[in-house]
Amino acid sequence: MHKVSKLRYYITLWLIVLAITAVIVYSLMAGTFQLSVIDVIKTLARIDVNPEHDLVIFDFRLPRILIGCLVGIGLGIAGAVIQGVTKNGLADPGILGINAGAGTAVVLFMFFFHSVFQGMTWLSIMAMPLFGLVGGLLAALIIFAFSWKNGSLDVERLILTGIAIGSAFGAVSLYLSLKMKATDFEMAVVWITGSIYDANWLYILAMAPWLFICIPIILKKAYILDLLQLEDSSAISLGIAINKEKSILLLSSIGLISACVSVSGSIGFIGLMAPHISRYLVGVQNRFVIPVSAAIGALLVVSSDYIAKTIIAPAELPVGIIVSIIGVPFFLYLLKKAKA
Repeated sequence: MHKVSKLRYYITLWLIVLAITAVIVYSLMAGTFQLSVIDVIKTLARIDVNPEHDLVIFDFRLPRILIGCLVGIGLGIAGAVIQGVTKNGLADPGILGINAGAGTAVVLFMFFFHSVFQGMTWLSIMAMPLFGLVGGLLAALIIFAFSWKNGSLDVERLILTGIAIGSAFGAVSLYLSLKMKATDFEMAVVWITGSIYDANWLYILAMAPWLFICIPIILKKAYILDLLQLEDSSAISLGIAINKEKSILLLSSIGLISACVSVSGSIGFIGLMAPHISRYLVGVQNRFVIPVSAAIGALLVVSSDYIAKTIIAPAELPVGIIVSIIGVPFFLYLLKKAKA
């Protein structure tokens, strides 16, 4: 590896981490209950503890910010993997239908079981994300089953099947939403749009195992992802079991996507934007692209959430709307660039 590339990678990563830290501090300060930087530092450092500040930071703002970071990390990495495996720079986790599968499962939960799981018990808090996780994994299973052709994973079939399955799940979600009571319908729409408003520490615990399992696997396989950019025959000649490696990488990314969508709803475009920005900043080697995609994904989600909760305060927008406002022009730019 060239020293200049390595230096550029570390500088880029640290600058993004500093930007994330700055946004986190602003997010901890902003809200209906305003806090100063000194208040935030004192509360986090446990100096002159104020119960009101503890409640605001540890019960409401910090879990929300951490969920935003984790969702951004998961979607950014998943996007880099999916674009690498499909060799399609316009591929996004949402295209594969995983988001739609998780969303439909949550709408089903709201329609049939929401009144059953009332209160603040552990089960009532975790029931909805668990449904989302099962829905995302079920969608992935169906998509995989239809994407195998002659004993191998067909990438074109994967994308087309994902689009079709996503549309089918979307239609089911819409049908059930229209049958809901007004209050449940409003909740379903906010969740499907993408929101981390109700974040709590249990959601972080629910996501953590998937991140700890899937991210190390993907990082270890980053060099394989580089080799998969070659023609299949060339990769096979280098001793790469391409079907096995593609399946491991895709299953790991699907695990990340399902975990993210199960706690935040369908936040689109992070998996599209983060890898592109990352490749522009640090080149095309995936051992650099994947960590920087994770950092950019976290920065995009946390920044968007800060805008979402302050732009029309005291009311709030779902973070997914802000991300989409940023993501649509970016997607159109990529389309125009692809035509040029």
